[in-house]
Amino acid sequence: MSQPAFLIGGAPRSGTTWLLHVLEKHPDIFLAKPYTPEPKFFLLDDEYEKGLQYYLDKWFSDVGPNKVAGEKSTNYLENPGTAARIHANLPGVKLVFILREPADRAYNNYLWSKGNGLETLEFEAAIEEEEQRLADMPEKWRYSRPFDYFQRGLYAKHLAPFFLLFPREQILCLKYEDISIKPGELVRTLHHFLGVSELAEHGEQVGVVNAAQDEALAYERPPLASLNRLRERYSQANKELAALLPDFEMW
Repeated sequence: MSQPAFLIGGAPRSGTTWLLHVLEKHPDIFLAKPYTPEPKFFLLDDEYEKGLQYYLDKWFSDVGPNKVAGEKSTNYLENPGTAARIHANLPGVKLVFILREPADRAYNNYLWSKGNGLETLEFEAAIEEEEQRLADMPEKWRYSRPFDYFQRGLYAKHLAPFFLLFPREQILCLKYEDISIKPGELVRTLHHFLGVSELAEHGEQVGVVNAAQDEALAYERPPLASLNRLRERYSQANKELAALLPDFEMW
């Protein structure tokens, strides 16, 4: 039975679906389907308790010969315990994370929650209420955590367990902003990391993913003053990320 060679693990609202569509075009890559709902095997307790063989049978039973197999579960990055579960079962797996400027990511996450009828507060009020909401989180939102706007941008904190357990050469951190700035280079880097032929043109061929949703979100322009205050709050976390990823081009 084939095992996944790579996992795309987050961050939410940062281009993981774009990566999925890019990799889908490569003839040597197999992706677990359907894409929705995501596997989330290493995240969901009831799924994980069914065991690794169940996971492999469900998502990777039809991997063709000589294919590099993988899956995307966007919330792997931010949830405590997933790094240990992944390492215990797939110690040699490659991990792909794509990170977005955290204040911009937080606001986009806010608009997503608002657009899906989950958010009623104004942006700054939602940020202020985040910790209390986390403490009062209903069980049905235990994993999706729709109001984790600030916390999800503490990338160094979320990445640390993975870097403690996995060799650095098994972890690739990409930058969301490069999707529009240099998609070909981003795709070459990703293909090289996965050990497949580098087809940079795939980055140019995949346009905006979730275009209708992004168009709807664009009607609400981000409050600049609020974002600047949030960026100040992220300053220490970004320094910690720079220390963890010295080669990562910070925002």
